[in-house]
Amino acid sequence: MLKRKIGRIDYEGSAVMFGAASLGNVTQEEADKSITYALDHGINHFDTAADYGDAEIRLGPIISKVRNDIFLATKTGQRTKEQAKAEIYRSLERMKVDSVDLIQLHAVGTIEELDKCTAKGGALEAAIEAKEEGIVGEIGITGHGHQAPVTHLEALKRFPFATVLLPLNYYMYSLPEYREAFDALMEEANKQNAAVRAIKAIAKKPWQEEQERRYATWYEPFDQQEMIDACVHFILSFPGLAGFASAGDVHLFPKIVDAVERYGSMNDEEAERILTNIPEYTTIFGAPTSID
Repeated sequence: MLKRKIGRIDYEGSAVMFGAASLGNVTQEEADKSITYALDHGINHFDTAADYGDAEIRLGPIISKVRNDIFLATKTGQRTKEQAKAEIYRSLERMKVDSVDLIQLHAVGTIEELDKCTAKGGALEAAIEAKEEGIVGEIGITGHGHQAPVTHLEALKRFPFATVLLPLNYYMYSLPEYREAFDALMEEANKQNAAVRAIKAIAKKPWQEEQERRYATWYEPFDQQEMIDACVHFILSFPGLAGFASAGDVHLFPKIVDAVERYGSMNDEEAERILTNIPEYTTIFGAPTSID
């Protein structure tokens, strides 16, 4: 499994993170099978969140036994210090662990949400306190939507977050304003040696109203291996990217791992040819708004 350093954190993590959103609504048996598959394929970076349904509970039985062999990250979507601190402790209890390597302020995709987190008595204070107590190793931030790069750039100016996690795929990076904002974020992250990690790598488009939803993802994902290969090639070839999270469905996970394991078998030209000729490939976040 391809490994990459997680910014200034002294850890070589698998380039594909186990995105535990896929465990939010599955049985324990299905979860155990997917987690075991990940471990068997050398994946050592597990990323979950308090609001991913039962994901933290599903991780617990196996993750608690291999805790010292993996990099474990979770997230809090709470915005006040008191609520966030309680949620961090709840996450530890649900996963049956004493600490996590990374706590992330979750779904901070606008300046308004960032202001809530960084205000006096906000969630950032809980994360800092948890780090001082030794129950979290580092502090990161995540966000969705077209405003995420601008928001995370401002976040890095307010606090030295160790990681950022935000959307990136071939289509979104083709949008001039998103590209400009993402590049500016990468430049600042590189200066601070903060790890930039991606989500939505294999997102194709929003589900249509009457479309059969074949996967647990809230967007329609690519599911043909060639398309996934091209998406993964784009992500892993992106300069300075520390890694990406797998999609939120256990059935897509083996295909994504397969693409990572074969990374290098496809060249840039072939990947671009595939990705530029896909009908209905678009952003999953609706019409882009102006990025200030």
